[in-house]
Amino acid sequence: MVRWREKANKFQLSIMNRNVTSIDVAKRAGVSQSTVSRVFSSGSPNVSSEVRERVLQASLELGYRPNAIARMMSTRQTNIVGILMATITSPFYPYVLEKFLKELQAIDRQVLLFTASENQSVDDLLPLALQYQVDALIITSATLSSEAAAATSSGGTPVILFNRVVSDANVCSVCADNLAGGRLAADVLLDSGHEKLAFIAGIENTSTSQDRERGFALRLHERGMANWVRRAGRYTYESGYAAAQSLLDETVPPDAIFCANDIMAIGAIDGLRARGVRVPDDVSVIGFDDIPMAAWGAYNLTTISQEVDQMIQQTISLMLERIESPHEPCRTERVAGKLVIRSSVRNLTTGKSDDIAG
Repeated sequence: MVRWREKANKFQLSIMNRNVTSIDVAKRAGVSQSTVSRVFSSGSPNVSSEVRERVLQASLELGYRPNAIARMMSTRQTNIVGILMATITSPFYPYVLEKFLKELQAIDRQVLLFTASENQSVDDLLPLALQYQVDALIITSATLSSEAAAATSSGGTPVILFNRVVSDANVCSVCADNLAGGRLAADVLLDSGHEKLAFIAGIENTSTSQDRERGFALRLHERGMANWVRRAGRYTYESGYAAAQSLLDETVPPDAIFCANDIMAIGAIDGLRARGVRVPDDVSVIGFDDIPMAAWGAYNLTTISQEVDQMIQQTISLMLERIESPHEPCRTERVAGKLVIRSSVRNLTTGKSDDIAG
């Protein structure tokens, strides 16, 4: 009988707690209702630590839980940011996502993640994301059509592309200076004495791969190298492995390979080694991104870093700016990367980093 009464009392208390409002908390804490709202809405701005503790203690005693949905309706903002990603085939993007989550939560923004399957485009996901009334959309590791970008932007939801660029669309972008990175890769390989160069591309319709290849090709042309070879990859380990082995079947195999991202470069190194080719003694390999795996002792990959922390900060700043002033003209911000020298390219001094001229 005693246990039954205890359970009944707990159940009754839980029912009562469902009806506790911010007014009840304000009365218990001896503050105004607006003070309670400030404590729970954005980390207690302009509220003293003593008042904050009283409000939190009163909330705990009464079993009060703020109603996020009601707050959204009153402010007409959800404080939710949508992040759209396509199929994630590179370790770079989970790494980026983790950093986005941390930085957005630090400014009291929650994240709603949408991922496209292999047979689904980001364009298909946009209507779904917009149904949730997110305050802004950040699109990364995916290609957005200019038509969809324009339609989304005209609907009033700020759209920021991370590490992607869509031409002829009113959409803001933050990306690495991929063109400069491609040029730098060409200089590194030529300056270290390589004469037969190759490029392994990423997904063909992505601006990242296109710009890295274009910068590479332009710089080779400027320096008098007209002949080089390429293979198409998919930004995956497997495609880098296969492309490197295919390059070895050329009549004159390359003595250096520039890969459009690190995971393909790591695949390329393993593909070369599987054929008995030494890296860098026989063939040098340079990547792009500087994912944590690039520093593993098995690879020691020389690469061009993307300054992810800076890119994320600029993306969030641009997002907040667009939320406050949605009719301001969009712009693309390019962030200079760094050459990270390790041991996968011969004739380079290891253990240093050089800035890319933006």
